[in-house]
Amino acid sequence: MSGRQGGGRRKNVTGGDTGGGRRGSGLGGGPVGRGSGYSGRPTGSSGNGGYQGSSGGNVTRSFGGKLIIILILAAVLIFGGGGKILSGLFGGGTTSSTGGLTLAGDPFSMLGSLMGGTDGSAASSVSGGWKVAANTGKLDTSVAQGARAKRTEILGSGRDVVTIMVYMCGTDLESKNGMATNDLAEMSKASLGKNVNLIVMTGGAKSWKNNIISSSVNQIYKIENGKLRRLEENFGKDSMVTSSTLTSFIRYCTANYPANRNELILWDHGGGSVTGFGYDEKKPTSGAMSLKDISEALRNAGAEFDFIGFDACLMATLETGLMLDDYADYMIASEETEPGLGWYYADWLTKLSQNTSMPTVEIGKNIVDDFVSHCNMYCSGQKTTLSVIDLAELSATVPDKLKDFASSTTELINNNDYKVISDARSQTREFSPSSKIDQIDLVHLAYNIGTAESKALADSLLGAVKYNKTSSSITNAYGLSIHFPYKKSSRVDSAVATYEAIGIDDSYSRCISQFASLEVAGQASTTGNSSPLESLLGGLSGSSSSSSGVMDIVGSLLGGNGSSLLGSLTGGSSNFFGRDIDVSQMSEYVAENQFDASKLVWTEEDDGYVMSLSDEQWNLVHDLQLNVFFDDGEGYIDLGLDSVFDFTTDGDLVGSYDGTWIAIDGQKVAFYCIDSYYDGDDYIITGRVPVLLNDTRADLVIIIQSTGSNTETYTIAGALYNYVEGETDAVAKVSELSEGDTIDLVCDYYDYNGGYLDSYMFGSRITYSSSTQVSYVNIDPSAANPVYLFTDIYNNEYWTPVIPD
Repeated sequence: MSGRQGGGRRKNVTGGDTGGGRRGSGLGGGPVGRGSGYSGRPTGSSGNGGYQGSSGGNVTRSFGGKLIIILILAAVLIFGGGGKILSGLFGGGTTSSTGGLTLAGDPFSMLGSLMGGTDGSAASSVSGGWKVAANTGKLDTSVAQGARAKRTEILGSGRDVVTIMVYMCGTDLESKNGMATNDLAEMSKASLGKNVNLIVMTGGAKSWKNNIISSSVNQIYKIENGKLRRLEENFGKDSMVTSSTLTSFIRYCTANYPANRNELILWDHGGGSVTGFGYDEKKPTSGAMSLKDISEALRNAGAEFDFIGFDACLMATLETGLMLDDYADYMIASEETEPGLGWYYADWLTKLSQNTSMPTVEIGKNIVDDFVSHCNMYCSGQKTTLSVIDLAELSATVPDKLKDFASSTTELINNNDYKVISDARSQTREFSPSSKIDQIDLVHLAYNIGTAESKALADSLLGAVKYNKTSSSITNAYGLSIHFPYKKSSRVDSAVATYEAIGIDDSYSRCISQFASLEVAGQASTTGNSSPLESLLGGLSGSSSSSSGVMDIVGSLLGGNGSSLLGSLTGGSSNFFGRDIDVSQMSEYVAENQFDASKLVWTEEDDGYVMSLSDEQWNLVHDLQLNVFFDDGEGYIDLGLDSVFDFTTDGDLVGSYDGTWIAIDGQKVAFYCIDSYYDGDDYIITGRVPVLLNDTRADLVIIIQSTGSNTETYTIAGALYNYVEGETDAVAKVSELSEGDTIDLVCDYYDYNGGYLDSYMFGSRITYSSSTQVSYVNIDPSAANPVYLFTDIYNNEYWTPVIPD
């Protein structure tokens, strides 16, 4: 086998699996690997994410010809001789090695021509390079012609008075890990001058990791002389994600600490455009503060800001920026999930105190530089983004370009070019893919679509992003994201409602509604069992309707008779489906662009087994992943998903499996790839492992890295806590692990009839320490059952038969 020997993955295989089987009773709460298990219709895995069964990572690529796939771990788990899987139980007969099917030359360099790439995108996707030149580390102090005057007038010569308002909803970030306390300590280290007022409101956490702040009431503090001075002992008990609470805090600051430069920092979880900001742990039913709510809070507060920043995940969206323009000159926020360290406060606050007349873009640059460098130092490998957006320029240059972009994209969809947009969307850098919030980098999407209108939009966006910086482990993050449906169509209605509330032109609402409508129609046209368990039992999963059947299904959906099916596809009732839809045209398009799962058959050749599909069929595939199931004698443990595959020189998929899987302290784990970054022979791969961390549902974040060496290094970078009871849709920062933390591995479990039984602990409890080891191990070949998962342009999923041994 090829698999990029030597220059590719350099796995550290430490021996055999020492883990045990499942234990205890079922955990409840639903599957840890997929949102709905493998039963019923797919929830819409795009191949971009880790959580809830999505695949590899953000850098999904379309090669336009033979295959549209994710290249997160391309040739990552090196296939090859020696991997022997007994498959008699599943209809296979003999036991043999797959032999030496090879892809001539370096598979990374070959993939572009093999899969029909024509514009260099193949090489770019494999290397992890940026679609266009990175706009990172370059401060832009220019302002586009026609942009409004700034709301804040800087006096100069250090005469400016600055009031910095930190709205700190501590939530479980504080109660579990003391993240808010750590940031307060950083603020206390700053040397603050007399012209800087640093005011912090605290609340929203069940407990605080210090003996100063109350967990029973909201409070207000002023940081001065290296200490917290309490200003308000009891500022009420209202939820910190209620707009009136934020309004009250801002009014308090402006009344008691008037300044000509006001800065506002919102500290908590973040959920982006549709979800909004914040989660109050003490008021879990209060949800999040939506963009509409934030706008209401700022409007009622009556203040104008130099900058509004989010020390929270995922808030650097176009929607957020356009909403904030009425209240601030600049926005500072992250496109991606933030590492648990959050912003680093000591240095930039000191620099601002030394010169309170510092231009706002330079303040922002200092914040960004401190954040990224601090994260690189203490959480290497994690994806880190932070950008400074000129809201005056954004509002002056982008809305018209967005309208033109939306209209031209809608026209493509209406002119039977849905696949062009679907391909572009699947290739685009996605943020927090595990949460299925469908936020993607807008510049990257625009360049992937490639129309004149999209390129004009990208230029305007790049102009408004005045400073942007990322860690080396992420590409194609240009500073501003947007909601574009792909994984979870049920969010479209919420997005449209948000746009109406904050005044975004409805052309973009029509665009995403049209796209989602055709995607749902494509899902509705696929019948049969979308489950890999059918494959394990000797069948094929998924089938497509006839042309006349497609017409009937789409017509039924649009005619109001398909509410049950539509609800299963979108997660509930939907108002977006059917807007401006030509039923006949849509039905004809879907009928002509359907993946034929009956072709997923392994064929034995001289050198082993292969799977051959036509160019037309490969062209309908967005994602290809390896899915391994472990037979424990009573059912199947789902060991997760990896983007691991190889091809012959003829472009046929090779059927082989090397028999290894990732492990912690020698125990195999359920592992789901999230993202990767390649730079030549160097790479960083991120994945997640479902666990009970100190008896609480979480995902361990695993970093696999190889830079200039012959072996890989493995790091448990931290944990992301899961909200299995639906407490919030906001996304938590990555929490650090501590000595003595208990880790119980968790897996999804299926019976021999293909039904999801429950999620269970398995193996032995692990006590985390500095010596906890991540590696690869050989797993029992007689129990390992590898299949491939194909995802088409509508996010329908199909599984192959078990890879023959």
